[in-house]
Amino acid sequence: MLEGDLVSKMLRAVLQSHKNGVALPRLQGEYRSLTGDWIPFKQLGFPTLEAYLRSVPAVVRIETSRSGEITCYAMACTETARIAQLVARQRSSKRKTGRQVNCQMRVKKTMPFFLEGKPKATLRQPGFASNFSVGKKPNPAPLRDKGNSVGVKPDAEMSPYMLHTTLGNEAFKDIPVQRHVTMSTNNRYVGKDYSAAQELMEDEMKEYYSKNPKITPVQAVNVGQLLAVNAEEDAWLRAQVISTEENKIKVCYVDYGFSENVEKSKAYKLNPKFCSLSFQATKCKLAGLEVLSDDPDLVKVVESLTCGKIFAVEILDKADIPLVVLYDTSGEDDININATCLKAICDKSLEVHLQVDAMYTNVKVTNICSDGTLYCQVPCKGLNKLSDLLRKIEDYFHCKHMTSECFVSLPFCGKICLFHCKGKWLRVEITNVHSSRALDVQFLDSGTVTSVKVSELREIPPRFLQEMIAIPPQAIKCCLADLPQSIGMWTPDAVLWLRDSVLNCSDCSIKVTKVDETRGIAHVYLFTPKNFPDPHRSINRQITNADLWKHQKDVFLSAISSGADSPNSKNGNMPMSGNTGENFRKNLTDVIKKSMVDHTSAFSTEELPPPVHLSKPGEHMDVYVPVACHPGYFVIQPWQEIHKLEVLMEEMILYYSVSEERHIAVEKDQVYAAKVENKWHRVLLKGILTNGLVSVYELDYGKHELVNIRKVQPLVDMFRKLPFQAVTAQLAGVKCNQWSEEASMVFRNHVEKKPLVALVQTVIENANPWDRKVVVYLVDTSLPDTDTWIHDFMSEYLIELSKVN
Repeated sequence: MLEGDLVSKMLRAVLQSHKNGVALPRLQGEYRSLTGDWIPFKQLGFPTLEAYLRSVPAVVRIETSRSGEITCYAMACTETARIAQLVARQRSSKRKTGRQVNCQMRVKKTMPFFLEGKPKATLRQPGFASNFSVGKKPNPAPLRDKGNSVGVKPDAEMSPYMLHTTLGNEAFKDIPVQRHVTMSTNNRYVGKDYSAAQELMEDEMKEYYSKNPKITPVQAVNVGQLLAVNAEEDAWLRAQVISTEENKIKVCYVDYGFSENVEKSKAYKLNPKFCSLSFQATKCKLAGLEVLSDDPDLVKVVESLTCGKIFAVEILDKADIPLVVLYDTSGEDDININATCLKAICDKSLEVHLQVDAMYTNVKVTNICSDGTLYCQVPCKGLNKLSDLLRKIEDYFHCKHMTSECFVSLPFCGKICLFHCKGKWLRVEITNVHSSRALDVQFLDSGTVTSVKVSELREIPPRFLQEMIAIPPQAIKCCLADLPQSIGMWTPDAVLWLRDSVLNCSDCSIKVTKVDETRGIAHVYLFTPKNFPDPHRSINRQITNADLWKHQKDVFLSAISSGADSPNSKNGNMPMSGNTGENFRKNLTDVIKKSMVDHTSAFSTEELPPPVHLSKPGEHMDVYVPVACHPGYFVIQPWQEIHKLEVLMEEMILYYSVSEERHIAVEKDQVYAAKVENKWHRVLLKGILTNGLVSVYELDYGKHELVNIRKVQPLVDMFRKLPFQAVTAQLAGVKCNQWSEEASMVFRNHVEKKPLVALVQTVIENANPWDRKVVVYLVDTSLPDTDTWIHDFMSEYLIELSKVN
């Protein structure tokens, strides 16, 4: 292949891995991080990089913003699209691969405490040259002394390129196939995006077989033999023989996972040079759907949602046939495909379909969120069947001894299981896995969301599982109709009034005025029993007329801001769990009453935790880098303390999920707890904005975030013991006044979210622990034979960059 064609292929691979495009100044850095080389636009005859990019419109789409910023996007590859269409057409119910999901995988990280390259024990503790002195470049040679090295090699993160390969057919069990193949750096198909590597290989196969007249079709084939097959649209694919006939063979395409009968005249011997790339089709099992694997409706739903599409994948169990959760990440929100499939096969006859202008009585309001959204249960066939089924499960657990099989051992997002509260077993869906101990669940039939311990969940008994999954969620999302627009955001007083008025009232009534199918919400008039059906006495009119809408400007309230953040209130919004969960929450409630006050006072430095331990100048320490802006500013965490931090984060999630809503005044430069996305962090409040947001600094992770001021709570004493883990750092041994975006990106790619060894040069102390700073050398010891000194690498990079520019 010509150099220009190879550059185009690799450039497409870079751009395809960035669905939002790559800014032109960053493109060289991204390309080098993938290929190890710069884009050689001058060697290709172009004066500038932009000129080269505009010469390959089939590869790059260039957009220029109003401010003049240029962003590059990948153009769709027609050959890749044809292959996807070919895969999608393989719908025969007779083929054995009908229930396997074939996709080009990218690993989705869902665990916030998941550390790339997490060591099995610790990083090496190397010895150093005795002539080392502060301010002087250390001798890199003795960093790893093979005789004195302590510890083990860190486990690399499971790369999307290291997928286990199986064909999922008993006929192949004795045939040597490529399994657990890893890519070496000298492989011509190496790359971030394996779909691009596969595309490159197939292009070369097409050129090799179509232009070489001496190559002839195979005459005799054996089961298990690897072949190159001339498939539809003149595509050349790798295949393995399943069965043979006189003039036809059946081929399983090892990179796509489906089979078809082809003429022998289209099959050729596979050249060994096309065997270096591991087989791309991996047979998977979709977690949570195992019990329904023989359901033909489920097979159709899975095929319609997955075939020919690209997903992110969460690998739950790295078995020969991995157990996975698929996510569609093409939109703003990730869509859990497993959960979507479950919802699609629910028994439609058990769903509640609200009709406009219809009246419904004996309605129970089960949850009220702090934005005024409410969830209701309407009497129906599905609710009656659910109640009967839960009673049977209650009797089953009462009669049967609770064994280890009843506990949830493998939690994942979208999994449906049971949670015991108020003396009843209720259905919950796992919505977010924080760690191995803590997770968020949503009560399917009340709409409530809370954080719980994994040990509090139970598996649905197998005999009830299929019947339980078939019942649709019975919580109907509603909002009060025709409220004045001037009301705007709901105040805590308005939310509390609504909860006091109707929450858990089982004989309310609603009149439906509108059903918004796209948002899944019904607009209703809500009535309490004594006011039905007078529209002038509806809850809608009462809450509009009540004096509940005074938004305070000077004192910000710490009411939690959404249904997902508001699992518990003093009105019993969150059902209290029994057994160990009930005792746990009771203890937390007692602590809350003792430790939280309506107004926070300025915390003195004596109430802060001690500063985190740092090694002395000239000594080394194992660190993790959660944030890296550029060599002049990044953040380190002591590696040995990370487990303690994980435990603290779990306890904060569980603690604040059941804490009462508190009205607090907040002050700048004080320490609080704040909810950032789905996790609670210890933060320093940096500023108060006029739009209801506050600027906070995460004291354990070193990130600056904007959060709603309602998500700020006092940091209670129990979370003030562990030292704040984030320490600001600067790279020693390299000098640069201003780091370019390209250089910053290269640095981030080599250190961010990685465990490293830090050799301390200077420690700059400060009265405030968050203002301490260290100057360190960073060393990557993950390779078996070579230590990478980051400052040496960055120095060489700056020299190379100056040559290119």
